[in-house]
Amino acid sequence: MNRYNADYPEAAKNLMVVGNYARLQIEKIIQLKPDVIIAWKTGNPIDDLARLEKYQLKVIYSNPKTLEDVAAELLMLGEITGRTEQASKLAEQYLAKLADIKKRYASQAKIKVFYELWSRPIRTVAQKAWPQQQITLCGGINPFANAKDDYPSVGLEQVLVTLPQVVIQPSKSTSGDPDNLNWQQWPHIPAAKNGFIFHPKHRMTTRMLDEVVILCEQIDTARKFYQRQG
Repeated sequence: MNRYNADYPEAAKNLMVVGNYARLQIEKIIQLKPDVIIAWKTGNPIDDLARLEKYQLKVIYSNPKTLEDVAAELLMLGEITGRTEQASKLAEQYLAKLADIKKRYASQAKIKVFYELWSRPIRTVAQKAWPQQQITLCGGINPFANAKDDYPSVGLEQVLVTLPQVVIQPSKSTSGDPDNLNWQQWPHIPAAKNGFIFHPKHRMTTRMLDEVVILCEQIDTARKFYQRQG
């Protein structure tokens, strides 16, 4: 049996794989006779989803766009699965924690953050991208936040002249990847000079806030350092 690459909860390791972002295994899905299919329009192949609907399978689309939308997704899933009470409780807890983080960092001094989503070519985040919302939540300022796309490509010189105080390279497990930028090549960059290169993990679930708390604390450590430096 194929395995899904999720590892939480433990039972997720035993889930059967029926496709990925590029292609769904239509026949296998039909054989499983699902009561409902939860799909992601921008992350699953549209033509395959259309085929599933033609087979009279119930497809419900998940499309959270903001951090708050995670709570709405919980409520939606609760209705679908008949677990509205549990979903409502989780949604309330999630929103309360999100509000607490917002309050904690709302009045903090802003700090310049560059997010290295990809390095060849360099791609960052902007507008309504999930990582951009998290940077804003933590009191960070992204020099490219107003780019036209959510995930724009930028030139190296464009990045270097912004002199970021913090650089984010997602996932510590990839921090040694030869394809990642080695920021120590540019010691004049405050983030490189002072060692503020962070490697957060991103989970678009209720557990996301656990990682956001860590990210905000890391950014706050840098903030306090620069404040001491005057």
